[in-house]
Amino acid sequence: MPDKQVYEYAVLRYLPQVEREEFLNLGVIVFSKRLRYLGVKYRVDEARIRAFHPEADPDEIAAYLKGWDEICADGPSGGRIGELDHAGRFRWLTASRSTVIQCSAVHPGLTDDPAAELERLFDFYLG
Repeated sequence: MPDKQVYEYAVLRYLPQVEREEFLNLGVIVFSKRLRYLGVKYRVDEARIRAFHPEADPDEIAAYLKGWDEICADGPSGGRIGELDHAGRFRWLTASRSTVIQCSAVHPGLTDDPAAELERLFDFYLG
């Protein structure tokens, strides 16, 4: 177990009517400071989204989530937030907000492979 490092994750959720607090899981974001990792994986399943909320616009949801990809990736496409270090970007993305895309509470764990943990969590929450 000494090779394992702390990581944190949150589940990305779609809340079409924020005040009702009903949500549909869309993806997962994983961060490990020690392993210098920040990754996000999501799925925009149009049929599932429309079954949950018929007035939803899956293209708009996909565009919003593409911004998460850009912020997680190192490079200029993430804008000013993308210039922050991994921890700063993760904290910004998982901060509480009143939008139709929100994150669950942040949860900790131990891993030696955060990319594999992202896949495992994605399968668990969206499988």
